[in-house]
Amino acid sequence: MKQSQYQSYNDLPLFLNARMVADVLGVSPSSGYELMREKGFPALKVGSRIVVPRDKFIAWVERESGGGSA
Repeated sequence: MKQSQYQSYNDLPLFLNARMVADVLGVSPSSGYELMREKGFPALKVGSRIVVPRDKFIAWVERESGGGSA
């Protein structure tokens, strides 16, 4: 698994792009892009970009991991 450059949720920007999502989760960039297109993932389309609000991402991670934290 790839090591994330982020040490805590506080290090994350307010909005994450697919590469940041992938980095946080320790997966490939292509997996990050795929995840952002999945139903139920808290992504927002802003023009031609897809971003994820940090707070919604954190809530998704906690929900999907059974309440754990990163």
